[in-house]
Amino acid sequence: MISIIPYEKKYQPDFKRLNLYWLEKYHLTEQYDLDILDDPQGKVIDPGGCIFLAMDDEKVVGTAGLAKENETVYELVKMSVDLNYHGKGIGKILLERCLEEATRLKAKKIILFSNSQLVTALRMYENYGFRHVDVIDAPFLTADVKMELCFSTNAG
Repeated sequence: MISIIPYEKKYQPDFKRLNLYWLEKYHLTEQYDLDILDDPQGKVIDPGGCIFLAMDDEKVVGTAGLAKENETVYELVKMSVDLNYHGKGIGKILLERCLEEATRLKAKKIILFSNSQLVTALRMYENYGFRHVDVIDAPFLTADVKMELCFSTNAG
C-alpha cells in the first residue's frame, strides 16, 4: 500500500534519483534542478515550502513539492514517480496531497513549469484544473509550458 509522508533528509538520495531519471531521459537537466535535488531542505522546505514522498513500505516511489513563491503563490516542483510504479495513480495521489497542502497554506494560486514532451503529466495537470498561461519568468531554459491553478475559495 502506498503512503504519503513529509520529506526527511535521509531520503535525499532517493529524491534526487527519481527526479534525475526523467530529467536526463528528456534531456532537461539544468543547474537549477541540480541545486534543488542536492539541497531540497534549503531550496524548498526552509523558505516555506514542502515536499512529499510516496512510499511503498520503506521504498520511495514518488516525489512532489510546493516551493513558496510569495505569501499566496506556490510552485509545484519535482513531481516524479518511479518508472516501475507508473500507471498506479501515485502521481495523482501526490498532486492531491500538494493541493490539500496549498489549501491549508491559504494559497491563491499554484504555478508549474514543465516541458511539452511530458504529455502524460500535462494531461494530469489539465484534468485537475490547471490552465496553460504564457511562459514568462521561467527558472528553466527548457520550460516551454507554464500552467496555473487558481483557488477561488482562497481568493482575497
